[in-house]
Amino acid sequence: MSRFVHRGLLSNSMRRSTGLTLVELLVTLVILSILASAAIPYAEVTVRRNKELDLSRSLREIRTAIDRFHADWQAGKISKISAMASVNGYPRELRYLVEGVPIVGSTEKRKYLRRIPYDPLLRDKSGSPESGWRLVGYTDKHDSLTWGGEDVYDVRSSSDQQALDQSRYTNW
Repeated sequence: MSRFVHRGLLSNSMRRSTGLTLVELLVTLVILSILASAAIPYAEVTVRRNKELDLSRSLREIRTAIDRFHADWQAGKISKISAMASVNGYPRELRYLVEGVPIVGSTEKRKYLRRIPYDPLLRDKSGSPESGWRLVGYTDKHDSLTWGGEDVYDVRSSSDQQALDQSRYTNW
């Protein structure tokens, strides 16, 4: 009889330990919601920081290509009367940095970019990458919102959002 009672006690204690009470579930849900509320803003900041890093890299890549184009024009490697360069020595369009420019005294073309990167802050990337950038010409005013169309002296993001450091992406 003692074995029977002992088995009965085990089965009752096992039944109690196999399930969770409503209070335990509620406490678990509260803890998970607190963790999620702390993790979501951190994830949003991380995504934004990554986009800012991509923007910085893209701007540096394009600006370096523009500067190399201008240096080659000044050194006489690009013809002063080339249709791809303005009278100031900057490319007339961004696409010339990818297509390449004929080198003086050679049959080769010099390419400055493999591709034009997209502005990482643009949501719609269905258009051409060139159309996503705000272009600035050599004779344009620094704070001008419209491109004069003569040449490409600089590029900026077309996003009017604020960066994490409270500056505007258009001022980068």
